[in-house]
This record gives sequence, C-alpha cells and structure tokens, in this order.
Amino acid sequence: MSRGAYIAVAGNIGVGKSSFVNYISQRYGVAPFFEPNDENPFLADFYEEMPRWSFHSQIYFLASKIRLHRQLAAHTGHVIQDRTIWEDAEIFAENLARNGTMSKREAETYRMLFDSVRAELRPPDLMIYLRGSTKTLRKRIAKRGRDMEQEIPLAYLKGLQTLYDGWMERYTLSPVVTLELDDFDPVTDLLDSMEIFDLLEHHLGLG
Repeated sequence: MSRGAYIAVAGNIGVGKSSFVNYISQRYGVAPFFEPNDENPFLADFYEEMPRWSFHSQIYFLASKIRLHRQLAAHTGHVIQDRTIWEDAEIFAENLARNGTMSKREAETYRMLFDSVRAELRPPDLMIYLRGSTKTLRKRIAKRGRDMEQEIPLAYLKGLQTLYDGWMERYTLSPVVTLELDDFDPVTDLLDSMEIFDLLEHHLGLG
C-alpha cells in the first residue's frame, strides 16, 4: 500500500504550530493531526500545580500521541502533525525531569514507556521547526488567550527553548527546515507564504 508524505511541525508553546498546520492542510489538502491539548484532563491542573500533575499530564500526552502516530501511519494520503511524540519525550518530559518537577522514578517510568514504543514509530519525511524568541512566544500566548497558559513562568518557556535548540542540533530522523518567526509570518504574509510553498514542493513534491 502506498502512503503519502508525513510532515511534522515542531516548536515551543505559542510559536504558532496549530495555525501553521491548519494553513498547510488547507493549502495542500493534507490531513492534519493536532496536539490533544483540549482533551488533556490534567493540563489545567498541571499549570496550577506542576509537581503534582506533571507525570499525569505527560502520560496522557504520551498515550494520545501513540494513538495519533498509529492513525497517521495508517493514512494513505499526505499528513501533517502538530508536535510529535519525540518532542513530548525529548523536550517536555526531559525539562520536567531536569528541573525536578517530575520525580526521578516518574521520569524513569515515563522514559521506559516511551522507549518501549519508539522503534515502532514512523519517522517524518520532513520536520519543520518553528522558532521564535521568548518575547514572541509570550506575545502570541497572550493573543490566543488560553486562560491556563497566561501564567506560564518565563523560566519554563526558556528551559523548553534551550532543549528544543539542542534537540534540533542532534535530530537525524529526517531533513529539517527551520523557520525563524520573529520577523516571519507564513500564515498572513503572502511573500512569506511563497517561501513555504517552495520549500514543501521542493522537499516533498507537493503542489
């Protein structure tokens, strides 16, 4: 059975992944797979009390991402995903483990679960890394107005960004296109959009 291209979109909280995925999905008729934020029953509690709810929230995301990856792997057309399971493990869970918000035994249990499924996961054909400064992230978080995100500590965002940059330097699963979004808006600016069209058509033959 033939299958289409698998595009992954990575980036920190508030950088604009969902808008970007929607945009590419509509432009090319690519099936979108979104981060299950609204379905996570622990996320609001996590932002209120991170040490207590970090493990619960991350396990929910891990289970949801396993299901999403199986769905997109079975899809025969082109797909685009808003944040992958690798980010959950290498960025978010890792950040919580490093700063002590997730205990050592919780972090080890999470990693054991992730490692048990990692080999089964289809890697992307192209990773698009959306990158923005902390100032840009906070501005976009404020603009989209999700109540639970408004009090995210600056140190938390910075810690995630440091891990993102390090992960991207080590990442070898697929080609990577990095888009610096402080002065770049592919969703609303036509000239910026044309650059994205060229990139996707070059890497994946979309058009």
